[in-house]
Amino acid sequence: MYAVIKTGGKQYKVAAGDTLKIEKLALDIGQTIEFEEILLVADGGNVKLGVPFIAGGKVVAEIVSHGRGKKINIIKFRRRKHSMKRQGHRQDFTEIKINAIQAA
Repeated sequence: MYAVIKTGGKQYKVAAGDTLKIEKLALDIGQTIEFEEILLVADGGNVKLGVPFIAGGKVVAEIVSHGRGKKINIIKFRRRKHSMKRQGHRQDFTEIKINAIQAA
C-alpha cells in the first residue's frame, strides 16, 4: 500500500516504514504528525484518487530528525565582462518516518 501526499509545495510517494526528507516543520523530534492532503492511495489494484484530496484519509508519521541539506553553489557569470557572482545555499529539512496510511 502506498500514498501520494502533498507537503511543503511538493508531492511525495510514501509507504509504511519509509523515511524521507521534507521541507522543515516546526515540530519537536519524536512528535507525530498527520498529513491530510492525500492525493492518491493505492492498495494493489485498488486505487483511490482524490478530487483534489481524499476525504477522511490521512498518513501518520513521526519526526525523526532535523538538519540541513548539501550546499548548493550558485554561480552567475557574465563572459567578457569581468563579472562573476558566487553564492551558496543550504536548505533546512525535517526527516520523517511513515507509520501508517489510512484511507477513508
